[in-house]
Amino acid sequence: MATLTARLVGGPTAVLEYAGLRWLTDPSLSPPGEYEGGLVKTTAPALDVTAIEPIDVVLLSHDQHSDNLDPGGRELLPRAGRVLTTVEGARRLGGNATGLEPWSSVEVERPEGPPVTVTAVPAQHGPEGCEPVTGPVIGFLLGGPGLDTVYVSGDNASLEVVSAIAARAGAIDVAVVFAGAVQEAHLFDGAYLTLSSERAAEAAKLLGVRAVVPVHFEGWTHFTQGAEALRAAFAGNGVTDRLALAEPGAAVSV
Repeated sequence: MATLTARLVGGPTAVLEYAGLRWLTDPSLSPPGEYEGGLVKTTAPALDVTAIEPIDVVLLSHDQHSDNLDPGGRELLPRAGRVLTTVEGARRLGGNATGLEPWSSVEVERPEGPPVTVTAVPAQHGPEGCEPVTGPVIGFLLGGPGLDTVYVSGDNASLEVVSAIAARAGAIDVAVVFAGAVQEAHLFDGAYLTLSSERAAEAAKLLGVRAVVPVHFEGWTHFTQGAEALRAAFAGNGVTDRLALAEPGAAVSV
């Protein structure tokens, strides 16, 4: 039985239906154009904001990069039930934002059943030692009694981080993975800032999940690997059956 439905809005943004609640990953909701930091968005959101809302919880891996939180996304935040993000991000955003250090948790009430526990987990937005440049980023684990455990990676480039999360968290059922093999020539000699397609497939094996839902692989010029690269990498690693790839605007249930 499917326990999570993910509808891809575009870039890192997806509406997740899980545990009777509506969750939104890193809101990138503005039209195409150039945004802060010189980042260029090439496609419009596949869903209008009226089709996205209402949102109970925004899972915001970080607020400092415009491809993860653009002006349209910022406009939505105050209308969400709550926003979970980094400590520094919550300080900047204020309002309904709660900051989480890695491995700290909060509980989110839901209409029926015990609350969902949301645990922040580490994310490394580039090669080792990148944080002074790229800033702090977190991922999330969602779970609770009678619920599958869902991992939302945020902008993470490190398989070592994935391995550490798997070792500490125990069984994880579904992963929402930020892919795209992001590269910026002026940063870290072009090292990946998020998982490549090959690393995303390897992460599926490290985590032991039954399904991987990729996001963050289309819609911005600094995303260098898209849907075809993901299909090829998962096939090459023998885990095609775990790839739940949604077209923009469409949903997958896992």
